Amino acid sequence: MLSTPFTVDSLVANEFHIEINGATLTGIFKVMGLVTYECDSEGNRVRPPFVITKMVQRDPNAPLNAWLRETLAERSNTNRPRRDVVIVAIDDGVVTRRWTVKNAWIQQVSYSDFDTASFEMMEERFTIQYEDIEEEFPAGNTSAGGTWKTVNA
Repeated sequence: MLSTPFTVDSLVANEFHIEINGATLTGIFKVMGLVTYECDSEGNRVRPPFVITKMVQRDPNAPLNAWLRETLAERSNTNRPRRDVVIVAIDDGVVTRRWTVKNAWIQQVSYSDFDTASFEMMEERFTIQYEDIEEEFPAGNTSAGGTWKTVNA
């Protein structure tokens, strides 16, 4: 006897956006290494950095460019410019998960190879360190005005 068919709730990795202090970023290729919960062998929280990879953009006032310029201006200061970074996962146009990275700072910036034989877009990779992360899950039908449940990861 056949059982009732069901659908699998899944998330496609290419539907997301990133916000910095409320501004949505453009030109983002990927986010790598986002770990929302990890403990060391003694049970202490570990917050490993993650990487935002984006296209190199000319606009000096683009949110990541402005943050990078501020960071470079303060490079001799241990108190780096901080931002809240929000990574939003979307499935078929509906927000399904939201991670708010609190008090983030730029730890490193690297670039893809300069190569005269390549026609690839230049990549800029921002390694982001942070103090805390909150993960929000939909608590009901958020597309119909439902609520979100926040978990301090």
